[in-house]
Parts: sequence; C-alpha cells; structure tokens
Amino acid sequence: MTEATPPARDSDQAAQFRLLADNVPVLIAVFEAGESRCVFANRQYARCFGRSEDEVLGLHFADIIGAEAAREIGPHVQRVLHEQVSVHYERRLDDGSGAPPRWLDVNLIPHLDGQGRVVSTFVLISDVTRFREAERLVRESEERLAKFMQASVEGIVFHRDGRVTDANPPVCELVGYRLEELVGRDTLSLIAPDQRDRVGAVMRAGAELRYETAVLHKNGERIPVEFIVRTLRRNGEKLRMTIVRDIREQLAAHERIHHLAHHDSLTGLLNRNTFMERLRERLASGERSLALLFVDLDNFKRVNDSLGHLAGDQVLRAVAERLSACLREGDLVARFGGDEFVVLLEGVSAAEDAQVVVNALLRVVEVPVQADGRDLSVTPSIGVALHPEHGHSPEQLLQHADTAMYLAKAAGRATYRFFEHEMAATAYADLVLESELAQAITAGEFVLHYQPQVDARSGALCGAEALLRWQHPRRGLLSPEAFIEVAERHRLMLPLGEWVMQEAARQSRRWHESGLAPVPLAVNLSSMQFRLASFARSVAQVLQRAGVPGAWLELELTERMLTDDIEALPELLQSLRALGVGISIDDFGTGYTALAHLTRLPLDKLKIDQSFVAGLPDERGALAITRAMVQMGKDLGLRVSAEGVRNADQQRLLAGWGCDELQGEFIAAPMSAADFEDWVRVRAPASAGS
Repeated sequence: MTEATPPARDSDQAAQFRLLADNVPVLIAVFEAGESRCVFANRQYARCFGRSEDEVLGLHFADIIGAEAAREIGPHVQRVLHEQVSVHYERRLDDGSGAPPRWLDVNLIPHLDGQGRVVSTFVLISDVTRFREAERLVRESEERLAKFMQASVEGIVFHRDGRVTDANPPVCELVGYRLEELVGRDTLSLIAPDQRDRVGAVMRAGAELRYETAVLHKNGERIPVEFIVRTLRRNGEKLRMTIVRDIREQLAAHERIHHLAHHDSLTGLLNRNTFMERLRERLASGERSLALLFVDLDNFKRVNDSLGHLAGDQVLRAVAERLSACLREGDLVARFGGDEFVVLLEGVSAAEDAQVVVNALLRVVEVPVQADGRDLSVTPSIGVALHPEHGHSPEQLLQHADTAMYLAKAAGRATYRFFEHEMAATAYADLVLESELAQAITAGEFVLHYQPQVDARSGALCGAEALLRWQHPRRGLLSPEAFIEVAERHRLMLPLGEWVMQEAARQSRRWHESGLAPVPLAVNLSSMQFRLASFARSVAQVLQRAGVPGAWLELELTERMLTDDIEALPELLQSLRALGVGISIDDFGTGYTALAHLTRLPLDKLKIDQSFVAGLPDERGALAITRAMVQMGKDLGLRVSAEGVRNADQQRLLAGWGCDELQGEFIAAPMSAADFEDWVRVRAPASAGS
C-alpha cells in the first residue's frame, strides 16, 4: 500500500520518542519473535551491555547479554512466546570487574498480532539494585532504617504515645513543617479535625491497616492521604510507623473518570443517561410542577458541512454555556447528542412560567457565535412538555417535548411550541412509515452496504461493518436515521435485525465462495433484539443456515446495553463467545458504561465513537480523551478500533497510540456488496505488500 510522505512533524515526533526513551530511567528493548533479534533499544539498554544503540540492532539476545545469561532467562522467553503472557523476574548481573553485582527487575511483554500470535517481545528493565541493598541494610541494622527513611520517596513518620518521634523529608514537605517542629508534636494535631476521632481510634487499638484520611498543612490546607500503619521496634522501643501517601492526583483522576461517565465530553453537560436518571428520581420523589424542554438547533448540519466539525463543536460549546447561564440552581441541562439539548425546569406551576425561560433561551442562543474566525448564527426550535399535564414518565415527557419541537420546526423554526394532546394526530405519519417498513421487509427493499475496517499500521483489511439501507421505491436510498426510530418504537427491529444478521452471514459466504479471504462482518444490534431470551440461539441458527463459522460475524453493542441487566449479561456474552462470534462496544464514550463492569465482561473490541476522532489532531480535549480510551482498551486486553477517520493525520496519530483498527471516509465510504468486492480485489496486492 502506497502511503503519503509523512509531514516533518512525524520525524519530530519520532525524535521526541527517541529522546524520551533515551532519558527515562528504564532499559527498553524490543526483540522480534522469530529469531529473537533486537529491533529497538534505548541508550540505557545498549550501554548496560557495553554497546551503542546501533551495535545491538539485529543481534540475537544471547549475543547481547551473553550465553550464560541467555540460558538462565531462556525459560522466561519461551514462556512469553508459547503461553503469550507477560513474565516478570529479577536477575543478578555481574560484569566480572569485581564491582558489587547489580539486580535487574525485568518485565517481558508479548506483542500480539490480530490473530493472537506473538510477533515481538518488549523488554523493560529497571535497575533495582539500590532497593535490594536498602532491604539488606534495614535487616542488618536499625541505624540503616534512618538512612532508608531519608532516601524514601514515601512519607514515613514514627510516633509513640501520641507524639511524633521522627519523620522523613517527604512528610515534612507534605505538611509544611520542619523536622524540629514535628518532633514531640501531638500526632492528632496534624490530622484534619473531622478525621481525628477515627485516627485516634486506630492509634489506641494498635491496629495495622491501610485507610484513607486527611492531614492539615501548616497553612491550614486539607490534604487527602492514604495511611499504611504498622507497629515495630526501633532502638529497642515499640513504635508506630505510618507511611503517608499524598492521593490528591489519584482522587482527581477518579473524579475525572466519574465526570466522563456522567457528562458529555464536548460540552461538559450531563449526558442522556444521567439526565434521564435524575429526571426519573425527581418524578419518583413526587416532585410536580416540572417543565421539560427539548432544544434542537436549526440547520446545524450546514455548519458542519460547510466549516467542518471543529467549528461545529465551537458552536455546540457556546450554546451549552448559554443554556446553562439561563438556568437557576436546581434546573438541569443535558446534551442528548448531535445538536440536541434537553432542559428540566423546576417550580413551573403554569405554562407562563416556562414561557419566560423559553423566550430567554431563544434570545441568547440566536446571538451569533464566534467560530472559525467568523460570526455564525444558529437558532433553536424548542418543544415544551409540562408535568403532570403532559406525561408522568420520563419517556412520555421526552416524547411529547420532542413532538412539540418538531412542530416548532414545521412552524418556521427559531420558535417554540407547547405540547398539546391534539398533537397526537401527528402520530399518523408514524403509522404510515410503520406500514411502509413492514411492507419493505416483506418486499425485500432493504440492502446492506459495507464499510471496510483496516489494520491501523499495515492498512490490511481486517473486517467490515454491515450498514443497513432502505431502497425506498419513491424516496430512494435511505439511511437508518430516516426510519430506525420508528422501527424500534414498533418492534419492527426484531425481524429487521434478524435479516441484517442473516444477510451479513450469507454475504460472507458468497464472498468466500467467490475466492475472497474470509471477511468478518460487524452488525449493529438493537437493545430490543439483544434483550430477547432466545437471542444467543437465534445467532446460532443464523450461522447454521448460512453455513459460516462464528468468527465471520461480529456483534456491536451500545454502552447502554452493557448497563441493562448486568447480572445476566456475562452469561449471555459467554454463550455468544462460545459460538466464536466477536463482541464489540460500539460508539464508546457517547453513553454511560459502568467502567468497573468492563473488566468482567467477555468482550473483544472497543470502538471509539467518531465524535472524538473528529477533533483530532488539533483539539486538546479530543486528544486527551481519545488517547485515554485507547490506552484503557489496551490495558483491558481489548482490540481498539476508531470510527470516522477522515485524514492521514488522524490515521498516524491513532496508530501511534496503539489503536488496532481504523474505519472511516479516509479508508473508504460505505459501499454496495459488489463495489466492496471490487474494492478488495483491486486493493489486495497493495494490502499484501504493505
């Protein structure tokens, strides 16, 4: 595959990576799996064995570390290659010069290809000689313990009978006192007032445990910490030793993850699921006099189409800030996706109360927004539903506000409408579309288009996503946005979803019979389809009827599906995995996933939503969040795929982070089965050589 010459920035990034690798206090090397020859080494690794970086490249590891050492670590290497697991061990390194031996902490990490084969081994070595020496010194003499305290990066404090007897520099730095000020001080005076009873109880009980609490800095600042408390003897005296760890960064990281789970990453507003949960809680509490506003920006698609997604994102952030500024404490605002926002107003006893807020929202939103160096004007269409007059459930209120919003658009946009029960007549259009959908299923008017998924590094085809299209007899080719909501509302997604799976499996079979290599096809599932008790059995029947193995089919779940019926989910996913079917999380980052559950679910792939990829490489927020999601997926042992890749910069950036697969217009747009086959055949020689 021919690639464009990378911009100079790539060489700068490579130089930066080499600079980083050569200056971290870790020995780093990479050996290819076949002949165990070195393909990368940082300066520390090469110098450790008396060579330069260039001299070690291409050498067998035995030629670098010596035959005797190679025999010693040979079993570890074999275990990595054959068991495909990371291996950790320590070994002694004696250079024969009479100098004290060194101790190396070694991690061997396998790098697997898309088929689960080890293609190389990462070697990370830390020199832990000083730690081993410190342990020996502590065992030999109580006097050495004081030296260890001074060398430790952990805060260590000794206390007896409630008074501080000794502390090391990290503790002094943490609380802002000199050692002379700490010694003899009441230990509890260093603890935050609301934590003193708890800490005092631990001290009196002589308990040995680990727990979180808070200390006070000399300036009065409260600092969250972790205590690890032990009782020991020092200089013949029984002392309490407490290891003190500053956990401010850890708590901030947890807070960021929690915020990401409950808020929209672009605007910082509540996301859809959290908003609906809050609304459900307020309705369950008996709260009345509520107004639900559905806000949709008029013609927003033109901004994205004409100026790009970055300008569109600037507009969305500005609108989010303006909506929030108009609301009172206790009101809620959320971004539901795209250019849709939802507002919940409290204390709305009459339509006139809501009307005041709605008029204010109309005024502030339509003020031009500075984006991409120009003034952009957008207007909102707003639908309003009141509780309890217009509904008693979150879903009903949302549906009625949505209906009213569409009537506002029909009335000329940049206006609002309150829901009226007469609006139910608009359901007639729904009925017509429902009838057409039912006939279309019977008449075979649906087709699948296929969008390639390629390896992020080599560009080789590794699968495709099957995308549903409706060949409407009068309206032409329709994408799912035109009909999927009605299909889901009227349970037509069950036969439609079954057809999509069956057609994808049959198409895989047809391509294979025409001489193409097997192409795993990914299909999107609806929650209605996935919740069926017989779903795993229906997938097995689809595979059997098409005569294809499960590995040729991949099922894409939304994050919402992973939060429904958590207890039964692992068993269902295991049943699907037993069929050989791949399981992936689609549009990751746009919904709410209980991240803790990911570790116990049998998943294969995480697909990062294209809304994050769209902001790369220029948007700082998109860079941070997307890179974090790639790393999280890799840490969980999942393949990571990015959707919506539009240019070479995004491709290189994602591949550099370790993203496994790419999908998007830069690779290829969705295409018919025949066009996809032609695309694969034309591209096959280039893919094979890339």
